Amino acid sequence: MKIAHLCLSCFYIDGYSYQENELVAQHVAEGHDVVVIASTETYGPDRRLTYVKPGEYLGSDGARVIRLGYRKGLPHVVARKIRAHPGLYKLLQKEAPDIILFHGLCGWELKTVARYKRAYPGTSLFVDSHEDANNSARTAISKYFLHMSIYRPIILRALKSVEKVLCVSMDTIEFVKKFYGVPEHLVEFYPLGGKIFSDEEYAVRRAAARYTYDLADSNVLFVQSGKIDASKKLLESLAAFSRTEGRQYRFLIAGHISDSIREQVSAFLRKDARIKYVGWKSPEELRDLLCAADVYVQPGTQSATMQMSLCCRCVVILDDVRSHKPFVDGNGWLVGGGLSLEQAFTAVSENVGDLREMSARSGEIASRLLDYRVLAARLFIKN
Repeated sequence: MKIAHLCLSCFYIDGYSYQENELVAQHVAEGHDVVVIASTETYGPDRRLTYVKPGEYLGSDGARVIRLGYRKGLPHVVARKIRAHPGLYKLLQKEAPDIILFHGLCGWELKTVARYKRAYPGTSLFVDSHEDANNSARTAISKYFLHMSIYRPIILRALKSVEKVLCVSMDTIEFVKKFYGVPEHLVEFYPLGGKIFSDEEYAVRRAAARYTYDLADSNVLFVQSGKIDASKKLLESLAAFSRTEGRQYRFLIAGHISDSIREQVSAFLRKDARIKYVGWKSPEELRDLLCAADVYVQPGTQSATMQMSLCCRCVVILDDVRSHKPFVDGNGWLVGGGLSLEQAFTAVSENVGDLREMSARSGEIASRLLDYRVLAARLFIKN
């Protein structure tokens, strides 16, 4: 099958493990003819937003990548905001995909893709949505100018051409229904996923990574990771962990720590030898670290690493929000509602003997909801 992943309303970043990368890689691995049509937005070596030149190349996920510049005749900032690109319709005609997944519900080129679907009705068109009240339409200009006046009318006109709107979280489901007016029958839960390891591969990765990080069998490892600023609540995690007694406990921080909290994090590192910062990790290195971990900690804003941690069979401590509830069922604790972070760390220490069983439960939840092999296959089901 010919599959086109359109990343014009979101980033496509080579060498990362975001949903766009994982789905593309899975479709390539299955032998499909895959093309990624993306904007020129990406991350540079410093992991900051940058722009590359339009062009075509073989991407790190094994698919051809065609990067489109922004439409001329509009101020560059406007073209970027409304996500308008030239030549998409002719490019789709040339590529002639059987299936299109338009990543990100909000974008000018959704009009173009819907027009293409009307002209070529044999094509299956799916749109995924990452939008919710935490990341979209948060200012008056964004809400009333961009989302209400531009994106919402485009979305509503395109819906007749769409098979499903695939929503990455429960918050997203509520947002697209209430804010954009997407009807219930078009909405489907389609979470960010991960790679599921066999028992043998998991055991090998776990043993090797625990050796790398000098962990004994008796050590209980907590991990928090990502691009970490104050909203991730790392400082709160470290404070709660520091008050948890136990020489066998370890807390590793992976990722990039914002300048705004770096000195405070350093103070915890100096004070508590059980806490270490291990730097930024590649996707594979992060998977290995999560296989080594016993508990993944995410008390702040949401991150795709949470799903990765479940696939690596971590017990979880997560923020008590609607979008986390499907992933916590006998395999961890939700904090911020009726349970504090410190109480969650205490609960871990009181239930150390149950961590293996809870880890297996995380693996079961991941296999049911998060396996990218299952998520990638969803696009072959036409509604």
